Amino acid sequence: MKSKFRLISAIAVSLLGAVTIANFRPVAQAQTAAPALQRDVQYGEAGGEKLFLNIYGADPKQKRPAIILIHGGGWVAGSRNDLDLLGQGVSALGYVGFSVGYRFAKDGKNRFPAQLDDVQRAVRFVRAHATDYGIDPNKIGAMGFSAGGHLVSLLGTMDTRDNSDPALANYSSRVQCVVDVFGPTDFTAGLKVDPTITPGGANTQGDWLVNNFLGPLPEFATNYTLASPIKHIDKKTVPFLILHGAKDNLVPVAQSTSFDEALRKAGIESKLVVFPNGGHGFGPEDTNTTNQLAIEFFKRHLQGN
Repeated sequence: MKSKFRLISAIAVSLLGAVTIANFRPVAQAQTAAPALQRDVQYGEAGGEKLFLNIYGADPKQKRPAIILIHGGGWVAGSRNDLDLLGQGVSALGYVGFSVGYRFAKDGKNRFPAQLDDVQRAVRFVRAHATDYGIDPNKIGAMGFSAGGHLVSLLGTMDTRDNSDPALANYSSRVQCVVDVFGPTDFTAGLKVDPTITPGGANTQGDWLVNNFLGPLPEFATNYTLASPIKHIDKKTVPFLILHGAKDNLVPVAQSTSFDEALRKAGIESKLVVFPNGGHGFGPEDTNTTNQLAIEFFKRHLQGN
């Protein structure tokens, strides 16, 4: 089992985590000076694990919008450090960046909703320390990739699930807008991919990751609904920008098209951009487009009056 986990973890990092570095390098290169980096700031503890985040460009003399960044890795791997370039990039554009680490599901431990509780706690921690980090607590966006895209989508659709910490009881875990980059949004629909991409539509890797994350069916069926952002859309749901590759063989693009349709049907602002040649990650041309779309989206929702 351990060797299988290592193999899946390695694949997950290559497909779901490291892609974020290459994809947003142009944003990072836009910076004029290296912003201050605070690494390994503890934002909580759960299940016997200390939880950390990295902070980019905090200045208590300012009051800037914040962007929560959540890495991918199939909920089993990856690192908050994977998003250093992106964190520096958003800081150079006038935001304070927060790259959040969270617990990984492994061998039946830390199954969902552990990850939801962690990222919601991180948002509440950031709000509680808004003055310390020089942010506007009413202007917090979120951006995530694959597994991270799934988690930020929950930040935009759900209220706080675990409100047991009295120190954070008065702070919301909701963000003001979300950029979801090829994240799964409906586990009840399964992750079967287009058979023109993968013969028969099989998705063995995706199925293993989801089973490890949520637990086996039918025993953990309630997790599959609770973990699906599409099931939590309501009038409080925030604006979304959704980016996905048409040739994604891990998270089917149908996950994003259905989510976008459900958001718009509910009267929620949503923009879906599907890249015809994109897989689970984008090439240079699509990356440039992705960068610009995200920059414009955050500027409109976080830097306006």
